[in-house]
Amino acid sequence: MPASLFRPLPRPRAGRTLLCVSFCGGGTAAFRPWAEVLPPDVELVLYCYPGREGRFTVPFAADWEALIRDALAAVRSLADRPYLLVGHSMGAWVAFDLARRLEKGADGDRPPSALVVSAAVSPAQVAETRGISPSSGDTDEELLNWMGGVGQASSAVLAEPELRQMAVDVFRADLRVVDTYRHPPGAVVTTPMQVLHGERDAVDARAAESWRPLAKGPFTVDRLPGGHFYTPEVWARLPERLTALRTVRSG
Repeated sequence: MPASLFRPLPRPRAGRTLLCVSFCGGGTAAFRPWAEVLPPDVELVLYCYPGREGRFTVPFAADWEALIRDALAAVRSLADRPYLLVGHSMGAWVAFDLARRLEKGADGDRPPSALVVSAAVSPAQVAETRGISPSSGDTDEELLNWMGGVGQASSAVLAEPELRQMAVDVFRADLRVVDTYRHPPGAVVTTPMQVLHGERDAVDARAAESWRPLAKGPFTVDRLPGGHFYTPEVWARLPERLTALRTVRSG
């Protein structure tokens, strides 16, 4: 398995994979507990962006294309069984772009069986993110305030200067990557798409509906309790909210 992928609870005999792509400034830690709530035939696999956790010595991605090339290589290594692709916040854009490219890719490319985009405006509505999402031009303090406000950075991180700076550096590096994203006109996916949003998040029902024109297959929107990361209770068991995990069975 590539160093960019992490299995919290290996299940080599599983018939399906839940592959998660993280939020801006995030790693794999927030998703690891999900392994305990998945059906026994599903294995959790987490993609780690360059420059953090076990890839700390790998340089941050220089731009969007570099990030997607890295992620594509990781996803293609999992093509031995069906997989559901989940992206949260920035990860929703990454997951959508991965699904789009895999649908149009080379022979042998296997698109996800379903796509879940969580807590994100459609990438076709880049202008709509202004005022909703932080910017690479924000000050360190503004970025820290945003991370603390949505629950992305813990009080322990915010209280320790070295950890604070590390969190800011990773967050800003990802924001710079997002700055280079350009949505291809007319880009769509046929993969079934489920959109999740928090009832108290700035990414509201209207923002969730902005994904509809990008979906040419089955499309659903679900509103969940809480804000950008939902409530702690909902986040801890979020896989139970994923329609594809309830309706698809390995063959």
